[in-house]
Amino acid sequence: MFDARFFVEAFVTMFVIMDPPGIIPLFIAYTSGRTAAQRRRVAWQAPVVAFCLIVLFAVFGQAILGYLHVEVPAMQIAGGLLLMLVALQLLMGRTEPPEEGMRSNVNVALVPLGTPLLAGPGAIVATIVFAQQVKGEVTKIVALFLAIAAVHICLWLFMRFSVTIIRVIKDNGVELVTRISGLLLSAIAVQLIINAVRTLVGS
Repeated sequence: MFDARFFVEAFVTMFVIMDPPGIIPLFIAYTSGRTAAQRRRVAWQAPVVAFCLIVLFAVFGQAILGYLHVEVPAMQIAGGLLLMLVALQLLMGRTEPPEEGMRSNVNVALVPLGTPLLAGPGAIVATIVFAQQVKGEVTKIVALFLAIAAVHICLWLFMRFSVTIIRVIKDNGVELVTRISGLLLSAIAVQLIINAVRTLVGS
């Protein structure tokens, strides 16, 4: 059993932050000139790298905060501000990747796709905040893990079938989805800050 409500909350938040539809044009740009087999390899390697990083922070994030003597409300406010920056980037549009990155022989699945484009500051902070809300409840632990896994499966699917998707929804469709994601993410960021302020005032 798992907490379905917590799963939906975590999944929607992570989905909006990591923005699988919005990663399509970047994936295509960074894998341009590569064979279909190489693109398929990058399509699964990048989500795996991001998943490992996100799980790492979900498990040890609270310990790091404890070591730094950072309280939950402070993390929520910082997370809200970081998410707002990500939302503004989505609303204003992503910048094009540098040409040297596309021509480089390094594994783009690690950098920049795996991190920081997928497992970036916003996703890491959101993961730590959700992990703090778990409070040892098994149902929420399972829900959070499943939500993280589901989002990364979506990332793999969008990148795996990126060429087909881009042909169907066109550039304008990707742009529209990215803008809507930015709007939703900005609301989530503001709500995080409001919750943190309420906690501080109540204490």
